[in-house]
Amino acid sequence: MMSSSPPQSPVTPASHSRFTQYAWFVLGYLVLVILWGAWVRISGSGAGCGAHWPTCNGVVVPLNPTLETLIEYTHRLTSGLSLPFVFVLVWWAFKRFPARAGVRAAAVGTLVFLLTEAALGAGLVKFELVAGDASIARAVTASFHLVNTFALSAFSALVAWWSIPQHPGTHFHPRWSSKGSAWFAPALIALILTSMSGAITALGDTLFPTSVFTEHGLVAHLAEQVSASTHFLVQLRIVHPIVAVLTSVYLLIALPQISGFERHRRWVSHLVIVQVVFGFVNVLLAAPAWMQFVHLFMALAVWLSVLLLWVRTQSEGEGVQL
Repeated sequence: MMSSSPPQSPVTPASHSRFTQYAWFVLGYLVLVILWGAWVRISGSGAGCGAHWPTCNGVVVPLNPTLETLIEYTHRLTSGLSLPFVFVLVWWAFKRFPARAGVRAAAVGTLVFLLTEAALGAGLVKFELVAGDASIARAVTASFHLVNTFALSAFSALVAWWSIPQHPGTHFHPRWSSKGSAWFAPALIALILTSMSGAITALGDTLFPTSVFTEHGLVAHLAEQVSASTHFLVQLRIVHPIVAVLTSVYLLIALPQISGFERHRRWVSHLVIVQVVFGFVNVLLAAPAWMQFVHLFMALAVWLSVLLLWVRTQSEGEGVQL
């Protein structure tokens, strides 16, 4: 009896290389789109197209746009362009890799979280949770939006990582009982919680800019931040530094407990330390736009480096079955 599945193209080193290069390109492009989305928030341009979606102010191409409209419209165009890029990624993954390949599952995950990312963005616009809105709904949505962003980048990175022949991803079975791997569950959860608190803090920094260098001193400044008379976004600003420092300390303690992968572990440790330094600089400089970009990029770098280290520990000892 003939199989109903379509024949797959032969998997050669050259085809692997081309697919892997394209997968890394998609990840890089998605990161740029994410960073531009942060600029939409920082510049207060989220309402640049009004409450219209997918159109911009009721039209497909805005005429005589303001700067805010250009920023928001550019973000929509670049976000929309990521969809065909990811469609090609999924099609190519199914063409080049066998049915149980992790590359296929990761490519589908990338598409799913890209669609939910678009839905969250559309919801922000339609419900006008943009620009100067300082509601609880916007804070909650912003935090879950960043979690979705982390998931999107994670699946995209896994596509590229597992497509490398030396990185087995055909059969991925987490083994939490292996030495050191049990440290990863709290680490990944802590990084997600750190990102959620960071999204709320970034929103507060945008809507209620402040500086630690006040005439009354640092103690008076902190007391004002947590005062019941201040906005909840200002009160919550202190949460992210605390969560971030605790997460960083945990990671620096946990990494030496993992056997093997010394270079990767050292790389993660360096990223964590640099990110902590950048975080303090961000606070001292009152969260300037360029520093928010760097801080977000580093957060993604730490997240992906820890995730891929976990994947490597779980795949250790597996053969390449592509």
